[in-house]
Amino acid sequence: MNDDFENASPEPEVDAEESFAELFESYSTGMNENIQVGDRIRGRIISIGGSNVFVDTGTKVDGVVEKNELLDDDGQLSVAEGDELDLYVVAADESEIRLSKAISGIGGLNMLKDAWTERIPVEGKVVAAIKGGFHVEMIKRRAFCPISQMDVAYVEDPSVYVGQTLTFLIKRFEESGRNIVVSRREILQKELDESRKAFMAELQPDALLEGSVVRIVPFGAFVSLAPGVEGLVHISELSWSRLDTPDQAVTVGDRLQVKVLGIKAGEKPGTQKIALSVKQAMGDPWADAQQRVPVGAKMLGKVTRCANFGAFVELFPGIEGLVHISEMSYTRRVMRPEEIVSPGDEIMVMVKAFDLDRKRISLSIKDAEGDPWADVQETFKPGKTVQGRVEKKEGFGIFVNLAPGITGLLPKSKIAASDNAAQIEALKPGAAITVTVDSINVAERKISLGAGGGTDDQGWQEFSGGSSDTLGSLGDQLKEALSRKKNGG
Repeated sequence: MNDDFENASPEPEVDAEESFAELFESYSTGMNENIQVGDRIRGRIISIGGSNVFVDTGTKVDGVVEKNELLDDDGQLSVAEGDELDLYVVAADESEIRLSKAISGIGGLNMLKDAWTERIPVEGKVVAAIKGGFHVEMIKRRAFCPISQMDVAYVEDPSVYVGQTLTFLIKRFEESGRNIVVSRREILQKELDESRKAFMAELQPDALLEGSVVRIVPFGAFVSLAPGVEGLVHISELSWSRLDTPDQAVTVGDRLQVKVLGIKAGEKPGTQKIALSVKQAMGDPWADAQQRVPVGAKMLGKVTRCANFGAFVELFPGIEGLVHISEMSYTRRVMRPEEIVSPGDEIMVMVKAFDLDRKRISLSIKDAEGDPWADVQETFKPGKTVQGRVEKKEGFGIFVNLAPGITGLLPKSKIAASDNAAQIEALKPGAAITVTVDSINVAERKISLGAGGGTDDQGWQEFSGGSSDTLGSLGDQLKEALSRKKNGG
């Protein structure tokens, strides 16, 4: 039994030593994987000590940041356990990862040189705007930031940045620190790229988002969805209404809800194009159109365009109807829609028919205005004498306009039977005429007329001073004169 024990004991000890060594080596080599000086990481505060704050870096080694870097303007700690922070790695080895918001405070040229070598951000205060850029003070040293490197966007007003303490990267360190050139743009661009990448990773077609109009071009409007992410709303997708130019629907700065129509690779490597729609985010206007546009309703609409056969009228954005040329007027014969309406006109129409399946609406202008024949039997009773105007003359008679939309016919036979036929035949279009109403056929919209009672004779009587009465008066006067002469008067 003892022999078995002695023979068996050495082998497990060797295995144990080898396993421990492998584990230790594995732990040591993986301690700071993917962590390098200059990296920007996001970590959660796990504890707060007397002078340091300890942060979970996502590796086997916790990070440490000096507590005084996290104090607010009143000297109070601005964070608590569980908070997440964005920090930079300023030093890293197998036992410790030193973190910082950015290099700042009192230091020497060596610190700035290290920051330049390791590409570690440095805090600096913008002291003044000078020709071509800014004077920046960092760790008691003077640096220059070109105006093009202050922001990712064009700097319109340099004075806005003066007095601010910002974070920069040292791009040039020469002449023992007498020539230091810094850039803020690179830091912002990196943050922007990270933000854009994260946003695009989550973006999906058909998503509904909110954005802001940043610029308008002839073919549409660009909408900012997130920092560094823009999409295009083509003019045809800006509104259900027909547009001539994008600015008829939107202006720069407008907040819009948009729907993502598609995402595809851009012309430059790593870029993407996003197609958006405003109108599809609103939903199909025809979904409840039948309730909004009931048959028989009078509605105010806007003429969008004219065609040979009629005019299209928009009742709501995306909902158009057609006024056929035959539905434009009761009072006149319309040959072209432009005789009655023009694009842009606001007009009152009546809904005559609604076809949801074909998305067609029939409209009428004349029915909205009212049918002048509705009460014609009350206004123009048979036997009544009325005044009218000659509308046009035909071989079979004269058309006489009695009121807007009401025209009757004075037949040739009635003219010939009149005592003043010659005078009636001589009348020209537009001339006044007195007629009598003979008969009315409302169903066929016809009125038959007769010649007026002595219209022309009356004129001649007025001109001569009377008819038989006038001759009688002259005889009486002659008799009286002869009598006075006979009596010596």
